[in-house]
Amino acid sequence: MEKIICEKIVRITKNRKKLERELGVKIDNSGKEITVTGNPEDEYVAIKVIEALDFGFPFSIALLIKDEDFLFEALNIKDHTRRKDLESVRARIIGKGGKTLKTLTDLTKCHFELKGNHLGILGEPEHMRYAQEAAISLIRGAKQGNVYAFLEKHQVKPVFDLGLKEAKKKK
Repeated sequence: MEKIICEKIVRITKNRKKLERELGVKIDNSGKEITVTGNPEDEYVAIKVIEALDFGFPFSIALLIKDEDFLFEALNIKDHTRRKDLESVRARIIGKGGKTLKTLTDLTKCHFELKGNHLGILGEPEHMRYAQEAAISLIRGAKQGNVYAFLEKHQVKPVFDLGLKEAKKKK
């Protein structure tokens, strides 16, 4: 049994039945505290999905954590910059009309979400490293063009299936 505190509790309670069905766990809440009950592996995945939903990711993208073996990480912008005007740092990450975030998403194959002074990244483990490096570079003040060049240079090569991983079951 795991407990977490959720700010956007309405998103979780509204979709509770669907979450329980998809994740194979029992979800209860008391105020902003959510209790997840199930086997430990399912609990861990459910907690990560709920954290992603609380962060602001859309429901379908948050569920990729379970379906696609995605990871969810949150970077604190304050940990990577000395600047006091965090508003301009957030603006650099977003770009004009969200163009920088969209380009980062396209180049890294990861999903990004900003919440206050935290940047949430959701993606496959092999893509996460470069997505985090790119985000940290932007936070520290690197030019967008240089970050894009870095990402293009370090594209993750597709992994050939050697038949070692279990095949996903079709529903």
